[in-house]
Parts: sequence; structure tokens; C-alpha cells
Amino acid sequence: MGQPQIHPTAWIDEGAVVGDNTKIWHFCHVCATAHIGKDCSLGQNVFVADHVKVGDGSRIQNNVALYEGVELQDHVFCGPGVVFTNVLRPRVEYPAKGEYGKTVVESGASLGAGTVLLSGIRVGKGAMTAAGSIITRNVPDYALMVGAPAKIRGYVCACGEKLPESLCCSRCGRRFRLTAKGLQEKKEENP
Repeated sequence: MGQPQIHPTAWIDEGAVVGDNTKIWHFCHVCATAHIGKDCSLGQNVFVADHVKVGDGSRIQNNVALYEGVELQDHVFCGPGVVFTNVLRPRVEYPAKGEYGKTVVESGASLGAGTVLLSGIRVGKGAMTAAGSIITRNVPDYALMVGAPAKIRGYVCACGEKLPESLCCSRCGRRFRLTAKGLQEKKEENP
């Protein structure tokens, strides 16, 4: 495995874990207790706070701040300017002091440019948000979220294609079924 590639203007605090083959670009800051997986990319001006976890193969585009309480699982995409919050009722005079909401973005999810996520949200596996969406509640697996506040406007396949009513992907052929947690891929049964 290759060493991480870190631009000279990036600042990685001592103790931070950065996985093999991860690229960290101009003017990034990764705090001491952050953990970034292998094969990731952090675009220009990305901030990663203490205790943040970024899974393998994730891509974080320019101008994204991952505050304490945020966890990105494997292969998560954060478009430019995605905004994470970690306190629901911020007050300068009464700071949260470590009492941060936990926001989890599950494997394979994609957050469109300028998406805003309130603190304590869970974005399901393979879900997708449209650019500029404001996420105020948990997102089911493979849901397509659009608007402010965002609402479900359909479902997407693991490959990113919007699914028709049949829940069979016209691009890759995967088939899904709707469950209480969101979509679940149908597994081929043995004859």
C-alpha cells in the first residue's frame, strides 16, 4: 500500500490517523484524534475535527467541515460545501462542551453540493441528497432526498440510477424491495 499524499499547505495534527493512498489537498486541517481511512480524498479547505471517523474510499469535496460527532462510513461522497452541524440549539453563552449530536452517513451514500444536515441525523446506506437539500430527519436506505426541508422523491440504486416503480434498476439490473428501513436489495434465490 502507498503512503498518504499530503499537500504541503495541509496541517495534520500529531496523533491523527490517515490511511494508505489517501490524498489530502490544499489548506486542509485534520485534528489529532481524527481517523481517516485508506483510499480517501479530501479536497481543498476540508476541516476534520477531533473524534471524526471517515471510512475507506470516501470522497470529501472542497469546503466541507466535519465537526465532532460526524461519522462517514465507507465510500461516502460529500459534494462541495456540504454543511454538518453538531448542536441543535447553539448558544454562545451556554456552549455544548462536548455534548454533540452523532451524525452518521452510512456506506455508499452521496450528499449533493450544499446539502445541510442537522445534528443527530442518520443517512441510510446508498441514499442520495440533491444539491441544496436540508436534511432534518433520518434518511432511509437508498432514498432520494430533495428540497428544504428534504422529502423522499423516490429511491436510487447502489449504482446511483433513479429507480422506477418496479424497483428494478434499468442501468445495472439490481432489484430491490421496500422495507421499514428503506430499500433492501433482493438476493437471488437458489432454484
